Amino acid sequence: MKFNKIVCVDNTKLTDHAIEELRQYSKNSVDNHKDYPESEAEVIKRIGDAEAVLVSWKTQLTESIIEQCPNLKYIGMACSLYDDESANVAVDFARDRGISVKGIFDYGDPGVVEFIVSELIRLLHGFGDQQWREMPVELTKRKIGVIGLGTTGQMLAECLLPFGADLYYFSRTRKKKWEERGVKYLPLEELLEKTEIISLHLPKNTKLLKKKEFEVFGKGKILISTSLGIPFEETAFQEWLEKEGTFGIFDGDSRAGLSGRSLEKENLISYRKSAGWSEETRKRLSEKVLKNLKNFVES
Repeated sequence: MKFNKIVCVDNTKLTDHAIEELRQYSKNSVDNHKDYPESEAEVIKRIGDAEAVLVSWKTQLTESIIEQCPNLKYIGMACSLYDDESANVAVDFARDRGISVKGIFDYGDPGVVEFIVSELIRLLHGFGDQQWREMPVELTKRKIGVIGLGTTGQMLAECLLPFGADLYYFSRTRKKKWEERGVKYLPLEELLEKTEIISLHLPKNTKLLKKKEFEVFGKGKILISTSLGIPFEETAFQEWLEKEGTFGIFDGDSRAGLSGRSLEKENLISYRKSAGWSEETRKRLSEKVLKNLKNFVES
């Protein structure tokens, strides 16, 4: 089986080798756009009569777009797909119309974990422009809470355990195997109260921390976020940043959702680069996107 046409509707960041492989599954051209459409009309124009479309997390494929592209049989997401609520594709709507929607997982996690550990050590020891406390401190026995113990959260725990960190977690589901390894489960408020440092690993559009939770978390602590978007109420976060000894650490993906008022805070350490993007990430992403498409064609 071959699609009549395959369209990369935006900058999916697939490797050149992956684009060449896609041509094996298309009767006609593979349109590989390397920018991001600015309107729904532009998205619809790019898709045209194509039967397969690939899309990054930055472009929305709404119900309206899908409805106006009647030839679509397959949507390949070059990004994670957790659920319809957090997806940039109207997944349930597409599937109800007989369109297969496939996302990928576990492609950028190593880089994210490297970012968290390296930036945390820099802050604890004062290797950069900021230092958490008056004296440098180690990760040893630091009370660290991981909120969202999925793939990235588990990889972070794996890295922190050898340092002797005192690890806790909160997740929608209990992780007994990790509890057996010494990562202790706590309800959210108890975790916020007990820990000194929290790292957020939550799906896009999740708003977990509000004013009450930040008040429980309190002063003199560190919040790390590498989630897409901001998994908290920003005004409550800004008020928390005013407290003595607080610091935020954000990579490019999490920073993108913050307003100028947050970004101007001196105790907010943030970067424009995405922690999860590297040469290895791009290769893993490309391989997983191709595998999904091949499985669909060959099924």
